[in-house]
Amino acid sequence: MLLLGIDVGTSSIKVSVINAADTRLIASAQFPETEAGIISHHTGWAEQEPDSWWQYTCRAIQKLNASGSFNPGDIGAIGIAYQMHGLVIVDKNRQVLRPSIIWCDSRAVATGNQAYEAIGPDFCRSHLLNSPGNFTASKLAWVKEQEPEIFEKTDKLMLPGDYISMRLTQEITTSPSALSEGILWDFQSDSIARPVMEHLGFPDNIIPPVQPVFSIHGRVTADAAAILGLQPGIPVSYKAGDQPNNALSLNVMHPGEIAATAGTSGVIYAVSDQLTGDPQSRVNSFAHVNHNKTQKSIGVLLCINGTGIMNRWVKDITGSHFSYTQMNEQAAAIPLGSDGLIIFPFGNGAERMLGNKLTGAQINNLQLTTHQPAHIFRAVQEGIACSFRYGLDILKENGIHPSVIRAGKANMFLSPLFTDLFVNLTGIPVELYENDGAVGAAIGAGIGAGIYTSLQEAFQNYKPVALAEPNNNQKAYTALYERWKGILEKTIS
Repeated sequence: MLLLGIDVGTSSIKVSVINAADTRLIASAQFPETEAGIISHHTGWAEQEPDSWWQYTCRAIQKLNASGSFNPGDIGAIGIAYQMHGLVIVDKNRQVLRPSIIWCDSRAVATGNQAYEAIGPDFCRSHLLNSPGNFTASKLAWVKEQEPEIFEKTDKLMLPGDYISMRLTQEITTSPSALSEGILWDFQSDSIARPVMEHLGFPDNIIPPVQPVFSIHGRVTADAAAILGLQPGIPVSYKAGDQPNNALSLNVMHPGEIAATAGTSGVIYAVSDQLTGDPQSRVNSFAHVNHNKTQKSIGVLLCINGTGIMNRWVKDITGSHFSYTQMNEQAAAIPLGSDGLIIFPFGNGAERMLGNKLTGAQINNLQLTTHQPAHIFRAVQEGIACSFRYGLDILKENGIHPSVIRAGKANMFLSPLFTDLFVNLTGIPVELYENDGAVGAAIGAGIGAGIYTSLQEAFQNYKPVALAEPNNNQKAYTALYERWKGILEKTIS
């Protein structure tokens, strides 16, 4: 039997097929080949059209099938991973009412802050484990206030993965994990967060039926199957946000285990069994994919919005004369510290770990007679790695002290320089795995459909492909970080 995973990313849709027997990757495809655009009508806004995700999904699966490396009729279950916190709203006819307000959109910060004070900081920290902040509930509240005629037509709210599942099955469901990332789940009562719903004025029926992450969320309709070349009736048996899914794909499922990713955004994701939240909401706690009433499994997420997107911006701004490999090679030839050049990668919306501030990306101490493109390439990677160190220190304040971090050998971790900077600036070894979000979603589908009887069975063949460890030059890396941090704190004070 084969399993299909769909990863609804910000930049593209990636799909993968694996062999259920040994989780071996059979084939992968993505669409579009170039990065999908983001609609930004105002500073701090970020939207995408949900229908474009569906069209990209169709094209990616058709491309996957055309590889000829498997029989699409052998696919037995589908899993979906998706960019977190996005808002999709539909009417009673399941028609999308407006573009999705995606994860890096900052328009609802003030709305969330007001809700935090009105609902009560103590309640938010103990029941929601977060401030409403700039998450899905606050985005919907913004629509209610600013676009009341659209809100009046709204029948259901969804996250991006729920929308793709709806297009596949014509069913709409949600889960505690999904609702928690929207700040709509009460961890103390294990139910929808009524105080949030009541304060923001949301009707109860706007929430889809709630069921576990690993469960049958619907079955592929005949119409969708005909478009995609699949068998009708295949179950969609797993839906999860990209970061919980990344943790699943790295077998990070138990308290004390840590995952990291450095794609468009950068994330450290730690699993805990404690129902606690950061007092300043600099990091956020959500229900992990295996959280339930009898097993508390909380994903503590540190997010840096401006990570790979900063690296891509620099590539674009230099005229795309260099490949990422060439950029990495040139950067590696520059000494540690980039000859004094300091870069902050915070230019992709409000940064939660900086108190939801819109600081923008910044270049400090640029010397026109000294610094060449290679200095900028290195300073970007140093700035991103320093941002991870800054966030990890916040996680340590919250009682999380990792001895090793697991990451996929992908995105920024494809750069030997970045990997070296990450382990030396944090002082923590990194195990690198061959993984991606679509493969993780496919494994999740196998768990949800009961094809795997346990997590142990699903990951029995899983091993790291490399281990990166800190070197003996910690003093120099610490000096770089302290300089970077000192300038940052003057900037945000």
